[in-house]
Amino acid sequence: MVLKVYVSGMSGNKEVKKRQQRVLMILDSKNIKYDTVDITEPGKESEKELMQNKSTSSGGTVSDPEPRHPLPPQLFNDEEYCGDYDAFDMANEIDTLEVFLKLAPADTTAVSTAQIELKQENGDAKKEEAEAEAVTDADAEAKKPEAGDGGAKEEEEVAAEKAENEDDAGADKENSKGEDEDAEDSTEQKKSSTTTTAAAAKKTSDSQSDLLLHSERAAAAQ
Repeated sequence: MVLKVYVSGMSGNKEVKKRQQRVLMILDSKNIKYDTVDITEPGKESEKELMQNKSTSSGGTVSDPEPRHPLPPQLFNDEEYCGDYDAFDMANEIDTLEVFLKLAPADTTAVSTAQIELKQENGDAKKEEAEAEAVTDADAEAKKPEAGDGGAKEEEEVAAEKAENEDDAGADKENSKGEDEDAEDSTEQKKSSTTTTAAAAKKTSDSQSDLLLHSERAAAAQ
């Protein structure tokens, strides 16, 4: 049994070219022997007709989703059709490529197990992604109280600073009041001193007047 890969060496469709290269690269990496059949070469008309007639999958691409004739690459085991690129790629993903290429007997259990493992891997990846999102959300929620505590602390500092300013203002006011009282006491002392001095001066003047009067009276008597 010979594995055949039908390709087009003159295709103008870039996606077709990339698909053909990928199929051949995967087969080479797995050391799977195959024959390449280029349906565009002269003398390959019968091979081209066989591929188009027996291919049940169209091999549609993004640029040509519904081709008039099946597009290469198409894979056959002798004249038994295996599938197009999409079927080949899926078999490679779930590790059932040899069964797909009809190089090994079909093992339903193996196929099912591979599909289950692939689904489990996808499920684990989604689960890990969900857990990562949950951790991110939890971190965001944890940071919110911290921000609130910082705001409360800031408010306390502002209030303490305000109270300190008020205390300083009160102390300045008390000092100013004390200075005013000292000034008033000094003024009162000055007034008292002036009054005492004036009284003493008046008393002295009265004494001198009495003495002068007494002298005049003594002179008159002589």
